[in-house]
Amino acid sequence: MTELYRGMDQTALRAAYDNVAAVADVAERMLGFQQRSAQLYAGVPNRRDIAYGPLERQRYDWLPCGQPDAPTFVFIHGGYWQARSKEDFAFVASGPLGCGFNVVLAEYTLAPQATMTQIVGEIDALLAALAADRDGLGTRTPLCLAGHSAGGQLSALYRAHEQVVHAMPVSALVDLEPIALSWLNEKLQLSAAEIEAYSPMRHIGRGVPMTVTVGTAELPELVRHSRDYAAACREAGEPVEFVPLAGCNHFTILDDLARPDGIQMQALVQAMRPRG
Repeated sequence: MTELYRGMDQTALRAAYDNVAAVADVAERMLGFQQRSAQLYAGVPNRRDIAYGPLERQRYDWLPCGQPDAPTFVFIHGGYWQARSKEDFAFVASGPLGCGFNVVLAEYTLAPQATMTQIVGEIDALLAALAADRDGLGTRTPLCLAGHSAGGQLSALYRAHEQVVHAMPVSALVDLEPIALSWLNEKLQLSAAEIEAYSPMRHIGRGVPMTVTVGTAELPELVRHSRDYAAACREAGEPVEFVPLAGCNHFTILDDLARPDGIQMQALVQAMRPRG
């Protein structure tokens, strides 16, 4: 056995990070996500595919909650930086919309068409576009920057952005080293510099308050990423709440996020409530 990471060889590393293989009904569940997302788009006011850059996937959707001066919940989808789209996960907007947030559903260029450096830069460009609010939509409001899985890593990287007041990494991948050592790197081709620069776990001690969530039924490595990240940030004196969701796997955790009365949205609302 050739040990690559934390006692794991290549076979064990695949099993440790293959979220799709770990969930038996993932194909059926993803179809349900897409259907629910289409229903959401049809049922609420929205503006689709607003450009924040010149490339095809440099787009976002804007879903206003209808309340004046409402904060904005920016959601970055997952897919190991190389799959999926905002349309697959738009249904999660039901949760923040129901809690009085405007919602931005972010899209970005996927690997191998984009490197990790380019993907991270696109999130910066998105935040700059929201701050400029060139279309007059009302995107200059304080942001909660959230993301799932790969999107959780991207959200954690921008915790120090001037427009972001809270971050919510969901089942986030906060260390890129195991990603670089696994089959997931075939398209990403991560460099040593990218692993260091874009692993949130290696940049503790700076950023806004954070709510870190993960399902207890997720792969143990995913649970470890969230648990250890929250603990390290808390040890560094950062205001962090760690919210483990009992029985949720890497996909069912999004069902909870889509509920205004779900554990995650209620934790977020409480965390962002002004302290008197």
